[in-house]
Amino acid sequence: MSDSLLASNGIISTRLAGKVRFLDSRPDEQEKGITMEASAISLYFNVVSPSSSRDYLVNLIDSPGHVDFNSEVSTAVRLCDGALVLVDVVEGVSTQTLTVLRQAWVENVRPCLVLNKIDRLITDLQLTPMEAHQHLQHLVEQVNAVMGMLFRGDLFEGDSEVAAAATGAAEGDNATPLEERVFDWNLEDKDDSQIYFAPERGNVVFASAMDGWAFSVDQFAAMYADRLGMNEAMLRKTLWGEYYLDAKNKRVVGYEAGKKRLKPMFVQFVLENLWAVYDAVHINQYAPGGMG
Repeated sequence: MSDSLLASNGIISTRLAGKVRFLDSRPDEQEKGITMEASAISLYFNVVSPSSSRDYLVNLIDSPGHVDFNSEVSTAVRLCDGALVLVDVVEGVSTQTLTVLRQAWVENVRPCLVLNKIDRLITDLQLTPMEAHQHLQHLVEQVNAVMGMLFRGDLFEGDSEVAAAATGAAEGDNATPLEERVFDWNLEDKDDSQIYFAPERGNVVFASAMDGWAFSVDQFAAMYADRLGMNEAMLRKTLWGEYYLDAKNKRVVGYEAGKKRLKPMFVQFVLENLWAVYDAVHINQYAPGGMG
């Protein structure tokens, strides 16, 4: 992923992205094929929208992913405003994923979820677009379960301290007995809507770093808004999840109305197109009669 970002700035060739491991500058890192020490580099990005163009200078810190180098991750997180948390869509959520999310949570760093190696769902696992959609939904739910756990743990820790102070539960002769303490752990009153990953909120990226591409649902919403004659903001909210396009009536319908006869919009407008590209340029070239 770091190599792909560097290639976008012309620092290395796109053909060498993933092979050079440019930020793994130590000989032992190159030999073992893992990042052992955090490295930093500044990258330039120009973001173009229909109404404006903005330039950004992004300071990228490539930190280790291996559990033995968590101290390097902790140091890197303290220097950052945001974090790209990569999840291998084949391997799924790992113990290290939980560790990295916890480190970002503790340091109050806003994470962005990158579902990487989506190409392997096509070439290795040979999933259909519908199966891949279900698999990706499950991964997002798993990561969000981790975020919910961190949120609840933070609440319980904070509320118990407040409750103990409010009821005089500190150690001493006048301490309130444990069975009489009151802890306000009513999660229904706590707003946790901003902590979860949701593609429609723009904090989930689908990627194949090895093949040098990544996208969010925002890009497909902008692409299809004019073609379908639909509102871009509405498309952004419905391109992920159990939403279906009723082409006959030109409207988006929910799960109950569309589950029996329609494909989810993410499958129809995103994954099927992606699968078609890989089928044409990657899979069929090795088939009998293909380009070879």
